[in-house]
Amino acid sequence: MLNLTKFDAMSLLAEQHAYTFLEARARTQHVSPLSWQFELSIDDAYDIARASDTIRAAEGEVRIGRKLGFTNRKLWTKYGEKAAIREPIWSSLFDSTVRYVEDNHAYQSLTGALQPRIEPEVVFKLGRTPAADACIEELADCLEWMAHGIEIVVSPYPDWKFEAADAIAALGLHGTLLIGEPRILSSASRQHLAELLANASVSLSCDGTLLSAGYGSNVLDSPLHAIWHLHGLLQKQPQFPALQAGEIITTGTWTDAYPVQAGQTWGTAFSGIPLPGLSVSFA
Repeated sequence: MLNLTKFDAMSLLAEQHAYTFLEARARTQHVSPLSWQFELSIDDAYDIARASDTIRAAEGEVRIGRKLGFTNRKLWTKYGEKAAIREPIWSSLFDSTVRYVEDNHAYQSLTGALQPRIEPEVVFKLGRTPAADACIEELADCLEWMAHGIEIVVSPYPDWKFEAADAIAALGLHGTLLIGEPRILSSASRQHLAELLANASVSLSCDGTLLSAGYGSNVLDSPLHAIWHLHGLLQKQPQFPALQAGEIITTGTWTDAYPVQAGQTWGTAFSGIPLPGLSVSFA
């Protein structure tokens, strides 16, 4: 007779749920939020996320970084059915869902994307591994480059209704990350990076019509602060690897996340930072 410890049983359950979300993604199927079926804690959700990472790595995907979600405080009250979102989440980024954009324009298929939405973000690459106790200035010194990114987020949950823990469990709601031209960060630019990003803005348009604009300060005061938050959070999650040199980190949307559909072309433009905008045509 199989004698499982409580830890073993919980690990098997997390793996079971991880397979459910991975299968839902592969088959483009909706699922009900786990929090509607039982009490799902944030820690439980990260156990499922860790199981998903293990499965994906075993199947040949390569983890290349992290994705932050819900860093835009202005959006917290828009999500969460039982309770509003109150803190950011993160998930792993794998090579299979990340690509670089040439000439600032991309064509992106929405086949297999459940309820896709678009988010304009800033992406960083770590050139050096930050110390565990790194302050925000020391973290900035570890950055190699920054780039504009457009993330296509997806939701297996009908009508985008879920709790924060559900979002973590469902692969962080990540679909695809499109990365524009990386810009190497000089020593001088790193010194004032948080302030520069906080005061910058981005506009988001669909088929030439301006729909939204947002500031870098919306993202936990700045995208650099978002990475610092992630760095601190990972110190409290020893089951996950800490941030390492070479990782790509996308820091969360500056605007609301807007639904997208085939046939549309979306575009962005920045003010206050030397990053080119991107345009994406969906099919």
